Amino acid sequence: MLKEFRDFIARGNVLDMAVGIVIGAAFTAIVTSLVEDLINPLIGLVVGGIDFSAWGFKVGEASFNIGNFINAVIKFVIVAWVIFLIVKAANRAMPKKPAAPEAPKGPTAEELLTEIRDSLKARA
Repeated sequence: MLKEFRDFIARGNVLDMAVGIVIGAAFTAIVTSLVEDLINPLIGLVVGGIDFSAWGFKVGEASFNIGNFINAVIKFVIVAWVIFLIVKAANRAMPKKPAAPEAPKGPTAEELLTEIRDSLKARA
């Protein structure tokens, strides 16, 4: 069982995934800081520091905090936009891959069928 576990961990996919998760967590911290410390204050200046967290209502003992949900959606959109811009900039900075060579073009299906027909006629 230990050998199977070692083989499982040693596979490239598992190691690649682990590295991706660790780097993703570090990248999340950077993006969160960028959004919370730089972009949100700018948006706060533009919209006058609107905070939706107080919006909500109660039905009996249940509390529906709609404002917290709105804040979470806004934060998600901002984070998604920042990540989109970062990925777009990274894609521009990466060298472009050369185009794959085109496969040699052979005869079309119609040409092959015509050739078969002519061959059959010649045999007859």
